[in-house]
Amino acid sequence: MTSESQAVPRGRARRFGKFARLASGVASSMLAEGVKQVASGRRPKARDLLLTPANASRLTQRLAEMRGAAMKLGQIFSMDTGDFLPRELADILATLRDAAYTMPDSQLDEVLSEAFGADYVKKLKHFEQKPFAAASIGQVHRLTTRDGRAAVLKVQYPGVRESIDSDVDNLATLLRVSGLLPKHMDITPMLAEVKAQLREEADYEQEARYLNAFVRALGDDERFLLPRVIPSLSASRVLGMTYVPGVPIEDVIHQDQDERDRVWSLLFELLLVEMFELRLVQTDPNFANYRYDSETGQVILLDFGASRRFKAAFTGAYRDLLKATVEGNRAGMVSAAERIGYQLGPPGSAFYETLLELAEMVLEPLTIDATYDFGNTALPSQLVARGEDIKNYREFWQAPPVDVAYIHRKLGGLFMLASRLKVRVNVHRLIMPWLED
Repeated sequence: MTSESQAVPRGRARRFGKFARLASGVASSMLAEGVKQVASGRRPKARDLLLTPANASRLTQRLAEMRGAAMKLGQIFSMDTGDFLPRELADILATLRDAAYTMPDSQLDEVLSEAFGADYVKKLKHFEQKPFAAASIGQVHRLTTRDGRAAVLKVQYPGVRESIDSDVDNLATLLRVSGLLPKHMDITPMLAEVKAQLREEADYEQEARYLNAFVRALGDDERFLLPRVIPSLSASRVLGMTYVPGVPIEDVIHQDQDERDRVWSLLFELLLVEMFELRLVQTDPNFANYRYDSETGQVILLDFGASRRFKAAFTGAYRDLLKATVEGNRAGMVSAAERIGYQLGPPGSAFYETLLELAEMVLEPLTIDATYDFGNTALPSQLVARGEDIKNYREFWQAPPVDVAYIHRKLGGLFMLASRLKVRVNVHRLIMPWLED
């Protein structure tokens, strides 16, 4: 959808109006569908009326138009609570990962003029008006600096920072009132954390600090390439960085097996370094955040806006969870999971056992001391089936602990990439040095 341009709605009242019209459109669609089913002699169910193709299209279209927190929250819900949502809703929200309009030239000029002055173009050798990437918070343009450096400019959509709290609240209300979210699912902690995380992602000065932190930590590691912040092209809503050429990380599939395995192992080991050494994790698993230099074999790391710092108590408990899972120590798993914030329900209950089995399945690649063939595994379909089982235990529905949700989002993204690249790696041996006392 990045080829289409549409103005970003600004102001709380205008954005609330978008939500109100969305809710009205969904309700009208439900009424029309209900009348149609009654006329044909069927007794319609509310869930079936809600999850129609028309409503699916209406929801994704409106959230993509709004961008900002509305779109971002839809993405997060699809990834972090997908096991607990109706599959149809999870699929609807998942389409938002690749759906974003660009802003028109008038809004782009407004943002850049505010940051650098009305004559900002004269300060550059070349500026590409058409963005080459667009997401929920902003879009990215290529340029050439006056001194001839290839660079990129990340430009935030106007008004998205100011509308974070209201967007999150309005979308959550819409999902609750519509019945699309389980009634017993307490998402209050997740909503508060999403607001905080989005405020950070919308703070490009903070992102610059995160990028600089990763450069300091990894700058001497020749296996990786990172852009550098250009302070003269950066402001609170604009982030200038050196351009690092490369191909999409998915193109590594065209390399031989050894190279595919090496590249993915680098990224997995990087996650371990982030978690247990730096305690600073880039939590966004989007494949676009990784690229590959086919000449040098270096992995290019991009986009640090969703980076998150973790307390030692959490990383220690999560390490204990991984260790207990690898050892097959269920008592240890329970103890670590509860320290992390999971509520497992009554010991020995069906729900309790199901959650433990699900954890063991998710972490299966870590527990087997042998080459794991990600391109030939039934694990994804098995996880979907077990996730369906959990939906039967409505009284225990809960959003995952916030810190865990971010880690699992990243881990899930890496496992998806491993599947895409048909990787064959002994993951157990990669992680064991980090679990040894």
